[in-house]
Amino acid sequence: MRSTPAWQHPLGAPALERVTIERRELRADDLAVRVEYCGVCHSDLHQINDVAGRRTGPLVPGHEFVGTVTETGADVTGFAPGDKVAIGTIVDSCGTCPMCLAGRENYCAEFPTVTYGAVDRVDGLPTHGGYSREYVLREKFAHHLPAGLDPAAAAPLMCAGITVWEPLRAAGIGPGSKVAVAGLGGLGHLAVKLAVALGAEVTVLSRTPDKAADATGLGARALLVTSDEGAMAGARGRFDLVLDTISAPHDLDLMLSTVAVDGTLSVLGFFGEAPVQLMGLLLGAKKLSSSATGGLAETARMLEFCGTHGITADVEVLPSARVNEVLERLERGDVRYRFVLDVSDLDEEPARVV
Repeated sequence: MRSTPAWQHPLGAPALERVTIERRELRADDLAVRVEYCGVCHSDLHQINDVAGRRTGPLVPGHEFVGTVTETGADVTGFAPGDKVAIGTIVDSCGTCPMCLAGRENYCAEFPTVTYGAVDRVDGLPTHGGYSREYVLREKFAHHLPAGLDPAAAAPLMCAGITVWEPLRAAGIGPGSKVAVAGLGGLGHLAVKLAVALGAEVTVLSRTPDKAADATGLGARALLVTSDEGAMAGARGRFDLVLDTISAPHDLDLMLSTVAVDGTLSVLGFFGEAPVQLMGLLLGAKKLSSSATGGLAETARMLEFCGTHGITADVEVLPSARVNEVLERLERGDVRYRFVLDVSDLDEEPARVV
């Protein structure tokens, strides 16, 4: 086994702690990656707080990160030591079901092996995420980081970016399309950037006008305040796609009212129960959808697109030793727009308590 320092959350503990964890020795198709930057996703908070009530042990979060290949298994052909790589939310799948064969491993019939909080398909050991200095994974589930993209700012593309990219692609968004983005956070700001780069006319939907300058700075044409009844009435049936990235309970019927005939409301930020008046779907042949990040094929397309257009996240990079501060700030929404941990400080000896 390979030892590496990491930030781990013991079940029921008040904070993450610096520990040493073990990774597997390399299999023939494995890469060892020195993690450099790891994005902090809102779902990390959900897992740490055990919102689903399924945790059984300690957790090392992190599923959007970049780093450098340090070692390869005997059968690896696509990567070499020194290559910059990006890793996302899944690290294995069955490889034989229709979804896996179609490059949509995120919908694997046997459920994909997620980057942390899961069980390895071969040895049965728990998977630990990117709040660590080294990660070991199958070559198939790593992606080359496009040259020219800032590694820290590119890390959130591997979760936040692909989560909004998939519904944009599924809806055929391009020049002439009208897209609304509800919520201007980690997912939302990347949704604006990607939709604008695809050629769409983009509007941000927000509870307050506070982020109007940010919205237009990102390329949106306008910001509509959802509490302004007149403004929302004027937006009725306007958008081909509404990307709803709001992470708290809210009125889905209000969002659905802005969707055009044959358009789509894609709910990406909130995964609890939410009432929907089905008549709102019927009147306009509207569609209600969501997205579970992305498979390998679409993730590769997204990275290529981002490399071509220079798209990365707007990030605040902090040393990983401040991870508990980062999580506390994230919980109260004090971030524009994505935290990224610089995990190089895990190489340092921890301060001695005297």
